[in-house]
Amino acid sequence: MGARIAQALAARGAEVLFGIPGVHNQELYRGIEEAGLRHVLARHEQGAGFMADGYARATGRPGIACVITGPGLCNLMTPLGQSWSDSVAILALSSCLPNGGPPDHRLHEMRDQRGAAAAVTAWSEEARDAEHAYGLLDRAFAGFAARRPRPVHLQLPVPLLKAMAPPPPPPSRPQPPGPPDAGLVSRAARILGEARRPLLILGGGARHAAPQARALAKRLGAASFTTIAGRGVIAPGDPLHYGCFLGRPDSAREIARADAVLVAGCTLSETDLWRAECGFDPAARVIRLDIDPAILAADRRSELRLTGDAAAGLGAMTAVLGAGAPHGDWSPERIDAARRRWFAQIDAERPGLLAVIDALRAGLPSDAMVFSDMTQIAYAAVETWPAVEPGLWHHPSGFGTLGYALPAAIGAKIGRPDAPVVALAGDHGLQYTISELGTAVELGLPLPLLVWDNAALGEIEDSMRAAQIAPFATRARNPDFAALARAWGARAETPDSLDAIGPALERALAADGPTLIRLTPELI
Repeated sequence: MGARIAQALAARGAEVLFGIPGVHNQELYRGIEEAGLRHVLARHEQGAGFMADGYARATGRPGIACVITGPGLCNLMTPLGQSWSDSVAILALSSCLPNGGPPDHRLHEMRDQRGAAAAVTAWSEEARDAEHAYGLLDRAFAGFAARRPRPVHLQLPVPLLKAMAPPPPPPSRPQPPGPPDAGLVSRAARILGEARRPLLILGGGARHAAPQARALAKRLGAASFTTIAGRGVIAPGDPLHYGCFLGRPDSAREIARADAVLVAGCTLSETDLWRAECGFDPAARVIRLDIDPAILAADRRSELRLTGDAAAGLGAMTAVLGAGAPHGDWSPERIDAARRRWFAQIDAERPGLLAVIDALRAGLPSDAMVFSDMTQIAYAAVETWPAVEPGLWHHPSGFGTLGYALPAAIGAKIGRPDAPVVALAGDHGLQYTISELGTAVELGLPLPLLVWDNAALGEIEDSMRAAQIAPFATRARNPDFAALARAWGARAETPDSLDAIGPALERALAADGPTLIRLTPELI
């Protein structure tokens, strides 16, 4: 059966699996080469899950992680939680123990493995037989294509993996998401067309709709915000684009100036806003466009709620509006002043980091993909680093896990080998998954790994001080990161000035393997 699963995955477009073999799932490895699949051996299941996440974000195809029963799946659950939070298509394949047998003390036994995975996935199911397994694979791939992408978990009992099985049937053809209702689109276009100050708020669900979003904003003369995940949907040079500053408290004051707001592909979650309310004027007419009906069903504020694909919906609104001059009454000068104010706030909150960020930007191609971790330099960069197009910066903003950057960047580089890919991590978070540096060396990936080494959990120290708590348990002995990288066979550099960052990045991008670049507060 294991070989048949590999054949079924290949027939459904899979190319790469990330995982670690074990005695319980080794049958899945029987047919990998024969099916033409590539397998990437991670050092830890958590790394395998983050690699699958980075691969999915970089390629637009589902990432696949393959783990063993019990502890393997448990180690995968943190990446699955991150993928759930950030709407990333991941197929988690695991083995499981069969029902029956001794009640406990079996190898890798869990009380409810399927239920545990259900807490961080769209669904978690156990295959009863081969036909059921093939049907669940089709369900997974159809869901990735037609709905809001979310991770799913398919577990296969060990006896089933070892059993003979018929060939998998041809894959079902997934149906892409459809356009919103035409009547609602016309009403939405009319509301936006009549508004004096229309505003667009665009999230990660609109990443594929950048041309349509830019055309609609231009036609209306609308101002715009994006979330962290939506960066690049609007071009950073647009004079009416506020940028990625929804989390600034006084962005609510700017949002309140709009008399009509279109929110597309955005949940307006806590990690989008960092406040209880978005800040709409009570009289503003609010429209929501989202692929997820659950998001719309929970919205009681909006006048119109459109279910459907963001690109189709935004394009249809522009078509309904037709030719005409922009009419939005927004002041580019005021928007520029707001952006400058927010830059100044960030510079005051995190002194000196903007200078390091500017040096990093100058040293990287404009189309570089950056995968960041939960670290202070990334918190500043996700707001201030402009993206020329969507999908260039990936941050674990929802679940907020540490250890994401390096393995996710590895997965992205595997999926997009010709694209420049960079990992940006803090000194503590990197140690969660630093063993995956060995995977990058083994694969010969020219991957710069930027490490902000301030020898502390800096954000937690600041938070404790703000709460009038004496900083506690925020300092740990760091390894010699450069020596550790060289022990794996990677290159390492520690730039001694801001001017030295650019050349270090250039060498790292041209190398035949990964390079750890250590950045310290002494640069500031």
